[in-house]
Amino acid sequence: MVAPSAGRVRGARVAAGRTRREVMIVEETIEKMTKLKLPHMAAAFRELLDKAAGSALSVEECVGLMIDREWTARENSRISRRIKDAKLGMQACMEEVWCEPSRGVDRAVVRSLSTCHWVSAKQNIILIGLTGTGKSYLGAAFAEAACRRGYRALRVRAPRLLDELAIARANGSYAATLSRLAKLDVLVLDDLFIAPLTSMEQRDLLEVLDDRYDRCSTVVTSQVPTKTWHEMQNDPTLADAICDRLVHNAHVLSLKGGSIRKRKGLEGKSKEERTEGNEG
Repeated sequence: MVAPSAGRVRGARVAAGRTRREVMIVEETIEKMTKLKLPHMAAAFRELLDKAAGSALSVEECVGLMIDREWTARENSRISRRIKDAKLGMQACMEEVWCEPSRGVDRAVVRSLSTCHWVSAKQNIILIGLTGTGKSYLGAAFAEAACRRGYRALRVRAPRLLDELAIARANGSYAATLSRLAKLDVLVLDDLFIAPLTSMEQRDLLEVLDDRYDRCSTVVTSQVPTKTWHEMQNDPTLADAICDRLVHNAHVLSLKGGSIRKRKGLEGKSKEERTEGNEG
């Protein structure tokens, strides 16, 4: 189909009740909106013009609708960018968190934490649980919720972060790396204490936590209960400092039950077997 020329479009609009001068003003306005990088406002302007004949909207309402369209589109873009920068590693959101008291995941507690009041209060969250209990997913979901509320977040496995800090110390980018981590509103340290920490790893971790203490929030997931964190660290003095900066102002959730991944795997296998049985 051949697209109508600009002249024919303008002619149609003139025939629809607008003078040529009005049509020119409309086209120039849309062109200016586009050059100002307001494409969604321009689209809303076109739609409102098409509906103008039978519309009872005031000038104020029309302008409000156009600005709201542009603002919403830009805010959605910012949210998407923050979530991408957070490197969550999975599609996680609070709405999909499996809340079950028997798992140690109380719906009221999760709903309260999903408001991110703990971020504005500079508090931490500690998620304790065995492999497969969903602590990593929950940690990522908290970070995703923070991104939606305008906060900057990052999720990283603690062993990998400690490796990166060791490399940064060797290549001269240590201070810059610490500065970048300190600027995050929410830092998710996944699998902390999955292996005992050396004294140097303790020092690096303490540097990160000291920069963030009472300034921003840290989320920790770990298989090790907080009461035995000291046993996973080489230097007891550094261990005291690390635990103090993480635990004393933290919301602690202890996840229970068997592996969710294993349960889902068995459910999927059972479903396949039922399907094969039906096909047979």
